[in-house]
Amino acid sequence: MSRAELPGALYTAEQSRALDRTAIEQFGIPGFRLMQRAGHAAFVELVAHWPAVRRLTVLCGSGNNGGDGLIVAGLARQQGIDVQVLVICDDFVERLNGEALSAWQWAQAVGVSISRWRPGVELQGEVVVDALLGTGLSGEVRGDSAELIRQVNRSPRPVMAVDIPSGLCADTGCVLGVAVRAELTLTFIALKQGLLTHEGVDHCGQVLFDNLMLPDEIYEEVSLSAFRTDSDDLAKLLPPRRRSAHKGLFGHVMVIGGDHGMGGAALMAAEAAARSGAGLVSLATRPEHVTAALTRAPEVMVAGVNSGQDLQPLLERPDVLVVGPGLGNSAWADQLLQQALNSGLPLVLDADALNLLLRRQQAGPLAHDWVLTPHPGEAARMLGRETPHLQQDRFGAVRELQARYGGTVVLKGAGSLSFDGDAMHLCNAGNPGMACGGMGDVLSGIIGALRAQRLSAVDAARVGVYAHARAADLCAADQGERGLLATDLIARVRRVLSGIE
Repeated sequence: MSRAELPGALYTAEQSRALDRTAIEQFGIPGFRLMQRAGHAAFVELVAHWPAVRRLTVLCGSGNNGGDGLIVAGLARQQGIDVQVLVICDDFVERLNGEALSAWQWAQAVGVSISRWRPGVELQGEVVVDALLGTGLSGEVRGDSAELIRQVNRSPRPVMAVDIPSGLCADTGCVLGVAVRAELTLTFIALKQGLLTHEGVDHCGQVLFDNLMLPDEIYEEVSLSAFRTDSDDLAKLLPPRRRSAHKGLFGHVMVIGGDHGMGGAALMAAEAAARSGAGLVSLATRPEHVTAALTRAPEVMVAGVNSGQDLQPLLERPDVLVVGPGLGNSAWADQLLQQALNSGLPLVLDADALNLLLRRQQAGPLAHDWVLTPHPGEAARMLGRETPHLQQDRFGAVRELQARYGGTVVLKGAGSLSFDGDAMHLCNAGNPGMACGGMGDVLSGIIGALRAQRLSAVDAARVGVYAHARAADLCAADQGERGLLATDLIARVRRVLSGIE
């Protein structure tokens, strides 16, 4: 595996430390050897990304992360690169112990010296290496560390973070007061889950991984926290279709929604379901929207419904219901949701359906087979919290949502999470161009179509989230992120799910 190929397993900081201990204590790999490997890997990537660098600034703390930085500094010194090593305490050497002390002794032997950073000290390097705080941080960054990080972020110099940008929580992706904004992050042994979600995506830049040559057996000894969904998962769950296949094998999705003025949301979900491989797609919406829907998507069977009573007989044919796109909060919407809940069919609930569900306070026993797809604001309302508070621990939030509402929950956002009470899945595809109206409607249709094709709820959720995000990345690569529309994704999703892109 190249360093650019990220592994599928994600870990917390404590699990990462457990892997490190297992390697040392059970498999007899010296800790200093691991530190040397980490420093060497970081230096190789540094030179690969900035081959012309002749001056380097390395920020070192007194822990093992700083030890990795000292190895980088020593290797740079050996290659004739001018190195400035900055530390933030007068008794830096006295604080060192274990592998970090060994790293200092080695670096000193090859000519590395340290300088005490204070406000006003300039960063002399063309590139900055951040090895200041590591994953052991347990509170907000304060004092000189915070001031140094702010200076680094104000500087135009590119930054490479060793293992994790200083000030970023490895478990949640939250900034602990202030955090380094890196252009490149090389993380070791375990891919930390916080690098790929929430504010982590703004601070890590390109994320690379190196397992420091640890044998696979070490990873069998320590539990992981989550799985990262990628194209390999898609290929396993959506094999090529039989040549004798017919539409009855791929399910019937019905989208329910589109109140006055919001017919487009339901239609986007229906179109997305059709392009995602559902055998049949129907749409139950306001009668006023029928003509426009048939004109836009003649493949979709469209029915106008004025009440829940009108909807009831239509629920005999579908295999999966997608409820919520453009549904609104009227009595009409409430009646349609009630019929969907009474149907006993697998459900995908999005947008207004979630708000109505919260108003009804229906959860638990009712939620035997549904996928809920809240964005952070909706999720916060469902848990009775403020959105910023919920975002501080997205992993904890999606677990709480699933415990309260059952089924499978997708918490959308940077590093979208899917959780069914058993396995946690993270998608690190996607881009800021997706911050526009209609994206969630398209996603709900994709998930509904995959559910109709007999994927489990959690597999439909995680693969749908990945295909949606991957399609957005392909669109952005063609024409940029700004101005990306939800409907731009629909044709690209088809290619992603077919294994073409």
